[in-house]
Amino acid sequence: STMEETDREAVATAVQRVAGMLQRPDQLDKVEQYRRREARKKASVEARLKVQSWINMSVCAAALNVLSFFFFLLFFFYSTFSATIFEYSKIISIILFLNNCYSHSLPFFQVLLLSFPEIVRETHDLIERGELLQAHRKLMDLECSRDNLMYEQYRMDSKNTHDMNLIHTYFGDMQKLSEELAKQLWMVVQRSLVTVRRDPTLLVSVVRIIEREEKIDRRMLDRKKQTGFIPPGRPKKWKEKMFNILERTVSTRIEGTQADTRESDKMWLVRHLEIIRKYVLDDLLVAKTLLDQCFPPHYDIFNRLLNMYHQALATRMQELAAEDLEANEIVSLLTWVLNTYTSAEMMGNSELCPEVDVNSLDALISQNVVDQLLSKYMSTLTSNIIGWLRKALETDKKDWIKETEPEADQDGYYQTTLPAIVFQMFEQNLQVAAQINEDLKTKVLILCLQQMNSFLTRYKDEAQLYKEDHLKNRQYPQCYVQYMIAVINNCQTFKESIISLKRKYLKSDMEDTLSISHANMDATLDIIAKEGCSSLLDEVFMDLEPHLNELMTKKWLMGSNAVGTICVTVEDYFNDFAKIKKPYKKTMTLEAHRRVVVEYIRAIMLKRISFKNAEERKEGAERMIKEAEQFRFLFKKIAAGSGEDTEGLCDIIEAIAEVIKLTDPSLLYLEVSTLVSKYPDIRDDHIAALLTVRGDASRDMKQTIIETLDQGPSQPNPNYVPIFKEITVPTLTVPKLLK
Repeated sequence: STMEETDREAVATAVQRVAGMLQRPDQLDKVEQYRRREARKKASVEARLKVQSWINMSVCAAALNVLSFFFFLLFFFYSTFSATIFEYSKIISIILFLNNCYSHSLPFFQVLLLSFPEIVRETHDLIERGELLQAHRKLMDLECSRDNLMYEQYRMDSKNTHDMNLIHTYFGDMQKLSEELAKQLWMVVQRSLVTVRRDPTLLVSVVRIIEREEKIDRRMLDRKKQTGFIPPGRPKKWKEKMFNILERTVSTRIEGTQADTRESDKMWLVRHLEIIRKYVLDDLLVAKTLLDQCFPPHYDIFNRLLNMYHQALATRMQELAAEDLEANEIVSLLTWVLNTYTSAEMMGNSELCPEVDVNSLDALISQNVVDQLLSKYMSTLTSNIIGWLRKALETDKKDWIKETEPEADQDGYYQTTLPAIVFQMFEQNLQVAAQINEDLKTKVLILCLQQMNSFLTRYKDEAQLYKEDHLKNRQYPQCYVQYMIAVINNCQTFKESIISLKRKYLKSDMEDTLSISHANMDATLDIIAKEGCSSLLDEVFMDLEPHLNELMTKKWLMGSNAVGTICVTVEDYFNDFAKIKKPYKKTMTLEAHRRVVVEYIRAIMLKRISFKNAEERKEGAERMIKEAEQFRFLFKKIAAGSGEDTEGLCDIIEAIAEVIKLTDPSLLYLEVSTLVSKYPDIRDDHIAALLTVRGDASRDMKQTIIETLDQGPSQPNPNYVPIFKEITVPTLTVPKLLK
């Protein structure tokens, strides 16, 4: 049409005029001056048009179009290029390009190109003020214009990359605006769990912008399928980027909770895991109650976040598992991974239900890694327990040589701290293992009892060495008796503690697996206690030896106080032995009683004295009966009424005294046969020795009595434990040194 031709001529004329004005780069400085001059001319033409309405409208329109487009070009170059030194040829290229290609859409592009720098500035200001929705609206308009312009160019000449680049260059600031806006969006996304509490509308705005961009992406991709054209920077994939940023934020949140190292804090891992637990629970509660409402349902934001936290935790736990962890750290990690994570304190929290189902959560670390950690833990724990037990025994041994008595328990029994230390250590490790699982707890209990078994063997050896060292010098250690009592009592404490430990930590169906080991420990403890008691009695009898040597001598017959001294010494020792616990003390009292009687009878069988006449026999026998009564009284007193002479030990002394006391030799056989029927383990040499002490039986009489006795029936006391088999009779005549 005539108008279109007029427009094209106007553009061509304007281009020529601008080209004529801008021959050199320094003329750019005068662009403003030219613009003002042309503006005045334009105003003048408009005034004249009003007056000269009869002038041909098409001619006037052409003139006005030329001036308007010329005015736009001047303004465009002034605003776009005044701050830079731009190649003159490029300016001309853009002018010619716009004229050649888009003269048919000239009014639209006039408006767009004139207002572009201003819209960019406004959009930038909106972004800075945080008015993101409005900023995005303007950005969309600009992008839409650019994309349409490029699409037009693509349709006309898809291979003309030069012209396409010119458009892209001109709209370059728009790409920066898009990046600037995106930067603001990602900052809000990174802080979404904080923002949703303080300013949820801001987060909703961000999600709306992302949704708009997703729609544009889809539209552009559809057009690409149809036409092959897609604008630069598309698809933006802002939704995908948002989820990537959330994922990075979650990972950083988890990693950033480690404030300490092992060097600065022994409890570093416990603290680290507790902070993670708290943060994750808080974040997920916020995500469920608040964040979920800010996103469209198809985003499935809570489940996406839950999965991100789970993955980030799995990564962190695997990193921690790969570190060179100490035994207690392995326990902390496994307890957290296997128990805390799914407990009510974290993922099993009632407020997270039903969205979070702990049964459907994958394991944070694989069973293989768990097994490796447990294996390392058991190996470390084994060497630790061996070390702890060794150290505990060394510490206890240092106490044994102290010059102060050991402590007593609430019942007054001597003890050392060894059993308490050992079982406290076992308890702690079992409680720790129980936090992880039942299987580990059982393994640790078996380990503890195995090590206890080995430890008790060492304890037995050390007690033996203690005794041997003491025998080298009986003045040292000063409190030997008291500490040996403590060792004996510890055996009872160990027994009770083993039972208690098994009852508390072992399932009844596992009882059989430890029965042999338990029996071994009990046997070892009984040996330690028995040897301890025996060594204490050895102490007593070493002190009694000179007084026992006085028995059945002339000195004794003439009124020595040997038995009185023996009783006082035994009683004195048993004041200390009262600090021995019951099962051992009772055994020891019986053993002491028995041993005193054995030593007394042994003194008779040593034939140190041979009574000269009936008077001496009567005196000696009465003395023996009196001394038997002293012993009976002594042991009743020691046993505090609970140790009656059930074996009738003192009765043996009295029965022997009756044989010695007998005045009618014809009744001697009868008296001896009564003795033998009561105590059938008496041997012929014992009877011969007894008759020798009596001093009035001839060799033939001894022979006759001994031979006749073999046919006699025996009627021993049912409680009688053979005593004579322990007593040897010297075959050669012992020199009578003690008279």
